[in-house]
Amino acid sequence: MDHKKTIFSGMRPTGKMHIGHYLGALRNWVRLQNEYHCIFGVVDWHALTTSFENTDGLEQNIIDMVLDWLSVGIDPEQCTMMIQSQVPEHAELHLLFSMITPVGWVERNPVLKQQLQDMGLKEVVGYGHLGYPVLMAADILIYKAIRVPVGEDQVPHIEITREIARRFNYLYDKVFPEPEALLTETPRILGVDGRKMSKSLDNTIGLSEPRDKVKKKIMGMFTDPEKIRKNDPGHPERCNVYTFHGVAGNPRVKEIEADCRSGVLGCVECKKELTTFMIQYLDSITPFREQYQGKEELAREILYEGSRKARQLAESTLGEARTAMKLTYQL
Repeated sequence: MDHKKTIFSGMRPTGKMHIGHYLGALRNWVRLQNEYHCIFGVVDWHALTTSFENTDGLEQNIIDMVLDWLSVGIDPEQCTMMIQSQVPEHAELHLLFSMITPVGWVERNPVLKQQLQDMGLKEVVGYGHLGYPVLMAADILIYKAIRVPVGEDQVPHIEITREIARRFNYLYDKVFPEPEALLTETPRILGVDGRKMSKSLDNTIGLSEPRDKVKKKIMGMFTDPEKIRKNDPGHPERCNVYTFHGVAGNPRVKEIEADCRSGVLGCVECKKELTTFMIQYLDSITPFREQYQGKEELAREILYEGSRKARQLAESTLGEARTAMKLTYQL
């Protein structure tokens, strides 16, 4: 793996993964682990920036999330899976970076502004929330990652990371690369109720969800409000059921579109067909679900070993940063 260039990507521990997580990140991770030295992090400190008051379920969320990572094919033999808080070098590099990062860089962060709007807040929750792009920069640069797979909305964070790396290298010595965003295309799908897909709204389709529950959710999905009776002409572009047909790879998707528009296909029949294909799709993208289901101790062992390996890399990089800053004195 030494000859491969490094990629870092992290995910907050929110528990079991849903189809949105797969399409937005995990599908890409499975591919990238064959091309790069990938470090996939459970960024549990980042979870505290917005959920600091509720940490009771954090440990179980970590295990549930990683088991779903493993079920889709994230291979600990090919990549490094680690927990952010188990590699304290992240925190020290974050502290060092915070000394050289102008406040204006984080205050103008458009991602933060959008988060505050989504959360219904008028001001920053706390110092950690304001400074989380600096911690994100430390997460990436502690491993000298040269690329970071992100969606287009996360590009501003990578720009801040590049600015911090550039500023450090200018002030002290050239230690850090300037990583590039590796854009990932994510099809936009809503939850089964037509709202933004979110576990807090219970409108997701989970990767490890019991298939009978998947069926129940699909049969209860909202469809085109103008297609009241079966023979009414439909508007598939307005119907999330149609979107899911495309996601699940139904080869009849164009025929479904035509039949919906002409009134030949009713919504109930359309949902029944989607149920069959969505269950097949979930089974196809979680080929190792049975192998890892319930293996919590194995997940812990994988994370322990991955964090140990990650810390070795992080210690080396932090040593370079300390040397560059002339912080290696021993009194």
